[in-house]
Amino acid sequence: MVTESETLFTVPCELVFNAHPSVFRSALVGVEKAGKILPVICVELEKGKSVRVEELQEHALSQNHTAGIETFLIHPGFPVDIRHNAKIRREELRIWAT
Repeated sequence: MVTESETLFTVPCELVFNAHPSVFRSALVGVEKAGKILPVICVELEKGKSVRVEELQEHALSQNHTAGIETFLIHPGFPVDIRHNAKIRREELRIWAT
């Protein structure tokens, strides 16, 4: 579990999950639950691929900075800026994850 005082940064966390062969891209978002902000990794898969949440959990445990992330969600297609297909609209993704 990530502590309240711990700060997670998107790029280092997402690089861990983006390295998985089934993952097209990932996004770290914060979701409020019981007055706390919890880290959630949202994953968009490569076309035709699948992944078990347990695989993502094992992947998280492989790095100290992601070991405390416990929630993983598979998203069918990230909301992105229409001008930049790579720029994820994280606020929309956070609302979806909530």
